[in-house]
Amino acid sequence: MSTPVKPNIRNFSKEEIGEYLESIGEKKFRIQQVWEWLWQKHAFDFQSMSNLSKELRAKLEDKFSFPSLSVHATQYSEDGTVKSRFKTHEGHPIEGVLIPTEERLTACVSSQIGCSLSCKFCATGFLDKKRNLTFDEIYDEVVLINQQALKLHDKKLTNIVFMGMGEPLLNYKQVMKAIERITAPDGLAMSPKRITVSTAGVSKMIRQLGDDQVRFKLALSLHAANDRKRNEIMPINETNDLKSLIDALNYFYKQTKNEITLEYILFDNFNDSFEDAAELVKVYRQVPADLVNIIEYNPIDYARFKKPSPEKTEEFMKFLEKNRVNARLRRSRGKDIDAACGQLANK
Repeated sequence: MSTPVKPNIRNFSKEEIGEYLESIGEKKFRIQQVWEWLWQKHAFDFQSMSNLSKELRAKLEDKFSFPSLSVHATQYSEDGTVKSRFKTHEGHPIEGVLIPTEERLTACVSSQIGCSLSCKFCATGFLDKKRNLTFDEIYDEVVLINQQALKLHDKKLTNIVFMGMGEPLLNYKQVMKAIERITAPDGLAMSPKRITVSTAGVSKMIRQLGDDQVRFKLALSLHAANDRKRNEIMPINETNDLKSLIDALNYFYKQTKNEITLEYILFDNFNDSFEDAAELVKVYRQVPADLVNIIEYNPIDYARFKKPSPEKTEEFMKFLEKNRVNARLRRSRGKDIDAACGQLANK
């Protein structure tokens, strides 16, 4: 006979945990203590819950499971970037990055184990998708990166970006639930305005974000401003073309009035000509984007792309500036470590 699988305690509400504790004769104040260990004091197992009796800890362990992430490998870049490979309870690798600047400490988190989108420039695109991350695993990523921020900088995280492994909008429910816990007063109490969800472009789910009146920011990974080129590097464009994305972004903005950013990685001799820049201007004028992030490419071993010369990059930026596009060049971080998304997990 197989052993029945114990339910994950973090899938239960405070009320449900309270009902269980009362059923085994525990005092009401224990409910708050257990809840704080789960979401505010960040225990990663029952034995860490030090203000509970050994007997209660044993009962909780007998009744529930407590799967959590652990840090498996960490790389430190000369520029301060810290990249971690986390392991899930069953041993799958995922990645998270701490990105420090003078103004902010940003956690870049993953939403899936691997990815199904197969973008041609992305290391994660060369990994098979194993499964979606659960909301509590995403929460653990933020907690672990926040602990790194406190240890290295003596400050908490200021921002979170969903730009790690996977497509957040293809794990919609768990990502939304993770953000709810991250922003909850009895969670990490972070402002939703400091959270950005980045999508490769799932038109239907962008509209769903609008319908759900989300309060966080949205970024679209554009990387090519016409359908032919975008189809070539991002197969998702074949079912979510630029017109449908532009319509969805306008709908999202109409519903939420939230900021939208366009992300555009420059690839040498692919999307870095004046013609490409002119097409980017055209897209920018059709969407309510407040910013275009032009991103330096972090080359990976198994992709054919390279980053353009500094001169070419500067010319591209000047063209956008001349055409009154609010554009910012985002320098590549962690060049001396496996900083491109998916590289460390691929090892």
